[in-house]
Amino acid sequence: MSALDTIGRSLLDGFGMFWETLWALVLGFALSGAVQAFVSRAEMQRALGDHRPATLARASFFGTVSSSCSYAASALAKTLFSRGADFTAAQAFMFASTNLVLELGIVLWLLIGWQFAVAEFVGGAIMIVLLAVVLPRVVRPDEQQRARQRLVADEPAATGHEHHSEPDDAPGAQLPWRTRIRSMAGWSDAAGYTISDVTMLRKELVIGFVVAGFAEAAVPVSFWQSLFWTGHGFWSVGENVILGPFLAIISFVCSIGNVPLAAALWAGGISFGGVIAFVFADLITLPLLLIYRKYYGTHLTLKLLAVFWATMSLAGLATEYLFKAAGLLPAPPPPGHAIVGRDVYGWNYTTVLDVIALVAFAGLYWLYRNRERFGGGTGYAKDPVCGMQVQTSQAPATTQHAGTTVFFCSDHCKHRFTADPDRYARRDAREATASQHEHQHGVGSEYQPGAAQVRDPVCGMTVDPTTAAAHEAYAGQAFHFCGAGCADSFTADPLAYLSEASDPVCGMSVDVAHPGGEAVAAGRRYVFCGPGCAQAFTADPQPYLTHRQPAEITSSTKVLRT
Repeated sequence: MSALDTIGRSLLDGFGMFWETLWALVLGFALSGAVQAFVSRAEMQRALGDHRPATLARASFFGTVSSSCSYAASALAKTLFSRGADFTAAQAFMFASTNLVLELGIVLWLLIGWQFAVAEFVGGAIMIVLLAVVLPRVVRPDEQQRARQRLVADEPAATGHEHHSEPDDAPGAQLPWRTRIRSMAGWSDAAGYTISDVTMLRKELVIGFVVAGFAEAAVPVSFWQSLFWTGHGFWSVGENVILGPFLAIISFVCSIGNVPLAAALWAGGISFGGVIAFVFADLITLPLLLIYRKYYGTHLTLKLLAVFWATMSLAGLATEYLFKAAGLLPAPPPPGHAIVGRDVYGWNYTTVLDVIALVAFAGLYWLYRNRERFGGGTGYAKDPVCGMQVQTSQAPATTQHAGTTVFFCSDHCKHRFTADPDRYARRDAREATASQHEHQHGVGSEYQPGAAQVRDPVCGMTVDPTTAAAHEAYAGQAFHFCGAGCADSFTADPLAYLSEASDPVCGMSVDVAHPGGEAVAAGRRYVFCGPGCAQAFTADPQPYLTHRQPAEITSSTKVLRT
């Protein structure tokens, strides 16, 4: 009976933490989804070409507004680096992506106090500064170059243009963010990111809350006290900030799921700086170290482990003494099981906020399920393993299965898929059948990759290319419109409605705001990846305006403008 009682108290403690932080999780995931939908990853890549202070600040900002999943963050950092971003800037992006995120701060605040939320951002900034100082001196330029070559060699179908600009398959990504943020299509994509992030992190969250509940209710306080030195001043703090990352390595709990366990460790007697070092160390859990080994090789992974562990521990140590000097250091909790499982039930502000959050989440889920109706989902695919929404043009990993390209958020998911593809194919088939059933009964529809739906670049409306009222060919791309009015506006100046456009010579995607060259032909502006393509076009534009004419435009019987 005592064992069942312990299990019951552990699960109740874990659920109590979940209930106390539910509204914060919904808020954080919703904001993260919105930013991911409206911030271009291609722009991130172009902005991270070195490790100067301004570049690292941009890397930290981009990381802060990205997904908080450790696996996705490591995969995106790898992709940014392989496609031209500086190595240190890519790692700074990864650090910020999992440690300087809003939902993490709010959950820390609710579970163990506002000081920990503030320390997350203060310590995170210290950690990134330390990383910027140490990493370029530990990982030599030739090692970075070999690592990049290793990654590029593993990428399928390299074209030779990887270091310029990546094409963006999502029509919505060609629209300025100010246009997307005013469209239902843009917000339905944001809802897609929110739901996919929750789906992707559901296991980490469940494991984190359950493990924390058992660590708090079932593990004797004497065990924790035997691990953490106390009463020895600097040496106690030093031992705690070193031990914190080690516990993270062996806990296997990453992303936001390690915050509940951090609360249990705080109750067990670890120091303030030790908690901060433990939270930061979600990027060196054993599964992620194995992923780094595949990305960069054993030698470089060991260097990264040493640098990451050192910067995390030093950041925890610095944060402890900064808060102590400022008089902000929280008092240690009293001995016993008092932190987790507090009385959070009843009609109080937590319950009110949780009810509002559940209603808001239901609205986001409805928007996600009906995104095709609003023009969302085009240019995106769902990772069949973790459920994350992936932009197909920027997918960190892909594979071919049954004649179809499958997109993944990380190599971790790709490896799980290739180990047993039929398992995930069967699950996708069941989901597709359920989605079709819902669509037939008016409930909503899941986006199906390859659906013949595109966006009008002027108004953002979803149109069917085969029945669109007007069509336009520009720089080798086909555009389709809801009516002649939108087509006329686009014809007058196509670049006014595009944030990225194709180079008419080589076909690369070019940032309209920062092109490598410009030219005018037949009254139209064109942008180029570099001076070479611009010069070739200027010398004789006609061949490039004819041989890149899209087939769906040339064969169309609708309104054509060439």
